[in-house]
Amino acid sequence: MTSEGKYADIMQDPLFIQESDEVYRNPTEVKMSQIVLPCHANHCGELSVGQLLKWMDSTACLSAERHAGCSCVTASVDDILFEHTIGVGNVVNIIAKVNRAFTSSMEVGIVVNCEDLYADRQWKVCHAFATFVARRTGAGKVQLKQVPPRTQMEQMEYSLAAERRRMRLIHAETITDLLNSSTAQLGECQEYQDAVPAERTRVESVELVLPPHANHQVSTFGGQIMAWMENVATIAASRLCNAHPTLRSIDMFHFRGPSHIGDRLVLKAIVNNTFKQSMEVGVCAEAYKGGEPLRHINSAFMTFEVLDSDRKPCTVPRIRPEPVDGKRRYQEAVARRKIRLDRKYILSCKQAEVPVSVPWEPSNQMYLSFNNVTALKLMDTRNNWVLTSEKNKVRLYTLEENHMLCFKVEMNVSVAAEQTFHLLSDLRRRKEWDPVYEECEYINQADEEDTLYRVATPSVSKRGNGQDFILLASRRIPCDARDPYLIALRSVTLPTHPPHGGLHQRRSALRRLHNLGRVQHCHQDHLLQPGHSGCPPLHLHRHRRTLLQFFQHFLSL
Repeated sequence: MTSEGKYADIMQDPLFIQESDEVYRNPTEVKMSQIVLPCHANHCGELSVGQLLKWMDSTACLSAERHAGCSCVTASVDDILFEHTIGVGNVVNIIAKVNRAFTSSMEVGIVVNCEDLYADRQWKVCHAFATFVARRTGAGKVQLKQVPPRTQMEQMEYSLAAERRRMRLIHAETITDLLNSSTAQLGECQEYQDAVPAERTRVESVELVLPPHANHQVSTFGGQIMAWMENVATIAASRLCNAHPTLRSIDMFHFRGPSHIGDRLVLKAIVNNTFKQSMEVGVCAEAYKGGEPLRHINSAFMTFEVLDSDRKPCTVPRIRPEPVDGKRRYQEAVARRKIRLDRKYILSCKQAEVPVSVPWEPSNQMYLSFNNVTALKLMDTRNNWVLTSEKNKVRLYTLEENHMLCFKVEMNVSVAAEQTFHLLSDLRRRKEWDPVYEECEYINQADEEDTLYRVATPSVSKRGNGQDFILLASRRIPCDARDPYLIALRSVTLPTHPPHGGLHQRRSALRRLHNLGRVQHCHQDHLLQPGHSGCPPLHLHRHRRTLLQFFQHFLSL
């Protein structure tokens, strides 16, 4: 199971039975249940996604305010993928809880399930992660208290929240750089005779912010703004296909500023591009009051499909972009689609479908790094490791699940964690003390915390050839005392660095072995607890079951 695939499972079971038989419940958890009425639905009898977004935002805001003890506002929402629609008469169950608090912001995890009361059946609709910022009315800066994790699931989310926060902070700049580099390579837009002019899909609507649209701070609810944006985006998509579209996903977006009671919100939408069975709609929200200039509140990109009577996607018409800005939006939509596909491939694939070595390129670096680190953190939070062997103060733990063998090697060294982290971070020095590293070549600095290396290793047999790998090394320093120093490695491929000479055949065979054994992409990882000098370096791996004897023999040498 991939790191993102675990999120819903983590959120599904918020209760934990303690040894005293007392039921533990996360103090920040908030639940909302709503029955879908005709007034909440569109003309197809399905719950409006805009209404669902309002309910999700309200539930998450209540959870954030329960923890902060003061008013909170929505700062951003991560990518949302809607897996199913919800019909009239069904019940929407929403669970939200704070996963981790930072200085004045916090991440809230949200899970949405649908319940059919008459068939006694439930299914997952979507999950999301929203960031809220605490706003204190009095003097003084907000300093949020931490959310101490009590269960294994909470520990997982606590640890992963730091990595998701890192991705949010670099998201806007990274996406902008990728769009600039990608669109320059796309060339001119293709012309189609039967294409629909993009101008026909343009929508502009004005909303007056009234007291029912605002919170107790007289600021417009983030969910209300999202609902208005979804409304105009749906109209734009409908004008293209002359049918009712279904919203499938919303890309990560950030609120640039607040709006208040009395503001006029100008909402604009247009179809940017179409891709056989889907279309991207760009939406912009701006606010003004009186003669003031427009203030940019938010922008979002939504992906729609048109479903037939069997709930299968239909082919959508081609679009003819407008000159200048329209062509720019057209090309950027192509680049964003590639980014979405890379993200889905890396984060959402089933374990059996993920190859051991994924092609690296700048467009997927952010998600490769995220998945690299989260895979290691998910293994580390497991609490059912079994001690298999111990020799010379080196302990080998194993954990077998889903036809996968995970193993952890642990030992104590009398060196400060920070110093050990810096020594292990530079793989070029590994060959000085690690016989597995025959050669290590620096290739490229992917970003500030990620580096690409080529590593050559000896053969495991006397007659065999050596093996080489292209490794992505992701390093993380602790956000607070609960976090470890972390070095996560995974195998990637680079067209500029094919396998060297006689290593090619062995490397291909290794890939087949890894795919057959469903090997997790982490080749080798390290976790170092900060603080005192007696730190235990942890090495965590995932491999096929038959390799256990090899590692036991390796430790006995």
